[in-house]
Amino acid sequence: MKLGIISDTHITNESNKEKVSNLIIHIKEAFKDVDTIVHAGDVCEFFFLKEIRKIAPTKCVKGNLDNINNLEIFIKFSTGKYNIGVTHQLPENVKEFAKRHDLNILIFGHTHQPLIKGTEFNLLLLNPGSPTKPEAPPERPGFMKPIARPSVMILNTDENDIISTFIINLKI
Repeated sequence: MKLGIISDTHITNESNKEKVSNLIIHIKEAFKDVDTIVHAGDVCEFFFLKEIRKIAPTKCVKGNLDNINNLEIFIKFSTGKYNIGVTHQLPENVKEFAKRHDLNILIFGHTHQPLIKGTEFNLLLLNPGSPTKPEAPPERPGFMKPIARPSVMILNTDENDIISTFIINLKI
């Protein structure tokens, strides 16, 4: 299973049409061979969700700025032996939330900062950042100052349930 993960696109009816078209081209390229797209909220308008659904089947949760009916604030699905949860904002008590929902992976958005992080309680946290309004991750001692880049993410699960995930920086 190959998932394309995206969040915080913030596309509205007032968005520049040329920039929206350019964004769709970049998303199509990044997600050209995914089985499913997962959008972690703040799509904003239904017309853009429809465009993403033309690329691949799409699962989407409601973000704090979404103007789309019938989106859940949390969804859960499985791929291989992994239970994956999707929510827009990281829950206050992540450990309890993961335990209650029996999760191995939690995909979230809201921060606009890409993140791939394992926890001490065996949960993989994934945030694809934002392709339209990126924020730089926090600075870390010993590393270069991070730069905000438009991003999405890929999560692969192979036939042996081995997962790999990586961030794709879009050249928008």
